[in-house]
Amino acid sequence: MPPNSAPGPDPFDLNPQAATPLYRQIVEQVQRLVAGGVLPPGAELPSVRAVAERHAINPMTVSKAYSLLESEGVLERRRGLGMTVAAGQGLSAESTDRLALLAPALDALAQQARQLGISAAAVLAALEQKLDQEDSQ
Repeated sequence: MPPNSAPGPDPFDLNPQAATPLYRQIVEQVQRLVAGGVLPPGAELPSVRAVAERHAINPMTVSKAYSLLESEGVLERRRGLGMTVAAGQGLSAESTDRLALLAPALDALAQQARQLGISAAAVLAALEQKLDQEDSQ
């Protein structure tokens, strides 16, 4: 992938029905995409307007997420380019603990499994199967 491109026109998978606010979903997804190297330093993010239109959400929601990511140093605003991934971000053990970014999803999964009475072994097997499916796509 060229260094100044985002994965497709919009890398976000937003769920308006989720308990997590939309701006937080954007923040967490950008953090994961950057930490995983999908969005390398210098990669441009889609414009606020483009994300808002694609997901039928308020542009201020997207703007809030981008501003939070900018204040964290994950993104930087470049005149004429919009928001880009800041230099020094990306795939490295020093910059981020990638597993820590999974903590909220793992907490929710563990809670749901307990509520449903599903054993840890069954959850792990289902997770492994899902990861294998994702790898084969």
